[in-house]
Amino acid sequence: MNIRNRGRLPALQLGTALCLLLAPVLAPVLAIAQQSPPGGDHLTLEHYMSWEGVADPQLSPDGEKIIYTRRFMDPVNDRWSSALWVMNADGTRNRFLTEGSSPTWSPDGTRIAYTASGEPGGSQIFVRWMDAEGSTSQITRLEQSPGSIEWSPDGARILFQSFVPADPDPAWRIDLPRAPRGAEWAGSPVIEDRIHFRRDGQGWTPRGHQHLFVVDADAGQPFQVTHGEWDHSSARWMPDGSSVVFQSHRVPDADRRWRESHLYRVDVQSREVTRLTEVRGPKGNPTPSPDGRLIAWSGYEWVEDSYIESSLYVMDADGSGLRELATNLDRSPSGLTWAGDNSGVYFSADDRGTRNLHFAPLDGPSRQVTEGTHMLSVSQVLPNGMAVGTVSTFQDPGSLVRFRVNSPELEVLHRTNRAALAQLELGDVEELWYTSVDDWDIQGWIIKPPDFDPNERYPLILVIHGGPHAMYNVSFNFAWQNHAANGYVVLYTNPRGSSGYGSEFGNAIMRAYPSKDYDDLMAGVDTVVNRGYIDDANMFVYGGSGGGVLTAWIVGHTDRFAAAVSKAPVINWMSFVGTTDGSGWYRNFDHFPWDDPSEHLERSPLMYVGNVTTPTMLMTGERDLRTPISQSEEFYMALQMLEVPTAMIRLTDGWHSRASPPSNFMRVQLYLRNWFERHMTGDMTTDGASNGGP
Repeated sequence: MNIRNRGRLPALQLGTALCLLLAPVLAPVLAIAQQSPPGGDHLTLEHYMSWEGVADPQLSPDGEKIIYTRRFMDPVNDRWSSALWVMNADGTRNRFLTEGSSPTWSPDGTRIAYTASGEPGGSQIFVRWMDAEGSTSQITRLEQSPGSIEWSPDGARILFQSFVPADPDPAWRIDLPRAPRGAEWAGSPVIEDRIHFRRDGQGWTPRGHQHLFVVDADAGQPFQVTHGEWDHSSARWMPDGSSVVFQSHRVPDADRRWRESHLYRVDVQSREVTRLTEVRGPKGNPTPSPDGRLIAWSGYEWVEDSYIESSLYVMDADGSGLRELATNLDRSPSGLTWAGDNSGVYFSADDRGTRNLHFAPLDGPSRQVTEGTHMLSVSQVLPNGMAVGTVSTFQDPGSLVRFRVNSPELEVLHRTNRAALAQLELGDVEELWYTSVDDWDIQGWIIKPPDFDPNERYPLILVIHGGPHAMYNVSFNFAWQNHAANGYVVLYTNPRGSSGYGSEFGNAIMRAYPSKDYDDLMAGVDTVVNRGYIDDANMFVYGGSGGGVLTAWIVGHTDRFAAAVSKAPVINWMSFVGTTDGSGWYRNFDHFPWDDPSEHLERSPLMYVGNVTTPTMLMTGERDLRTPISQSEEFYMALQMLEVPTAMIRLTDGWHSRASPPSNFMRVQLYLRNWFERHMTGDMTTDGASNGGP
């Protein structure tokens, strides 16, 4: 329902156009809202069904071609699909290549390896010759899908990672009496004795571990390189091709060691493993220099802080000579790539809602290579300094770009969704900074409806990110632009605790969440209201996960919002820490709850439910293992007992992400606005202004 063009339409009116297209998938949800007709000038959910994305562009070794992944929605099967496309390095001859994802060029550029559906099932590794004939071979035929593929330096082998199931534990074998003929006894129980035994998005995790394998590039039996009851990941070949560096934690009771890991090297032939690091703390992204003398990696020395920005380190290939690079930059590095002359490391860093490429020389401070208010994801830097990646801005959902690091002007080679964007009027986005408690400066952004008129008054939606250590940024956001297209001003901010602002800012909510981050959010709302175009009788709030926590906290501490939607929240920390899919949250309190429950109770939104008068809806996936739906049920039942207007939407095919499968994203958008619109006050005029505000 578009409040820009409505009187008081019934909340259950059909969205006819979308219903016709997706009736088999979305019939129930389409009974709650009407969308603008497709082909109009505002962003609708019909556009979402044809929305595309680009990812992971890879330059051929000679710099002449780029292969990349195109992602698109499959509305018939309610899933996202991907395909590989190839173009000349100048963007010409852009064309479909094959189904699949995760492409990587062989060192000589004659072949690509990638993953795609294969026999006997799941994803498998394929190799395609990049000549006119284009012969393709399936390289692996594994029961467990391989991933993280990388060519050996000589192009003869492929390194990958795959799960290896553990043998049944004979200690749990029992011999039941023989069942009578025709008996139907209960199935075998699940026996669990691990501290980590389930994972959101996956469910009950099978027994076993991730291991590293090598397979000949022309197919054959894979050779398992690592062994033992540990997981192994982030593997990279050393330049001589005789060994591989990787991340693991090969110590007793590794799964009980919080925020700890080490870097190792394994000799591929002998399978002898050598530990390279000694300092306690998490480590990852081991990246050998081209000459093989050094290894760069990211991590930090162990601390109890709830958040700390990672640092960039380099060490000799044998683990000696450890030193920190980029000490002038309090931001986490990612996507490490060595300069071709071994002089330093390129890396990406998130900073105040943006992402750019940086360079850290072996001596001296780091410097920023690219500039811009964008989210730039660099996927490759060739030894000659040519780089490729993707970029997104407020009104660009994603473009494939290239540039030279010594002249970093981005050249757009391919824009996604060009046809749709040419017909759309998107909402303008405005950055704002404001001062909150303790004189902390907080960053946020406002999306205004298309045809915004500052002399009118608009309903406001405050959106809160999860994490809580995460960062809203300047990239295009379909959900928020869709809200703006329906007549709302959308406010999103990065309160204290967010990443991208340094360790002190991120750690400001250590064992104090929720707390002053609530004040940061309310100060942002005040800042926007003071501009005079917000109908403060029609303000709404929602957030997911950590944002769901803060939404539930907000309605227990203020009645200024007309309605709220708490998605996948934590409501009761005492019942949450033992039912989420990991043990780490126990570490975010001074004491275990059985020793002293006071902090768990004090920080639980459930303890403030007696203050709630705001109509509050809960929305959570029934499979959610990160913030189990029992948390939503606790709040829902409390609100029901207090007769506060409430509802609970249980996404029947959803895990913690409310955007998967794709139809759930559309359901969430529609149910959110349905709840807000049924609790609006006053009559909305056709220009989106409210007659019910002050």
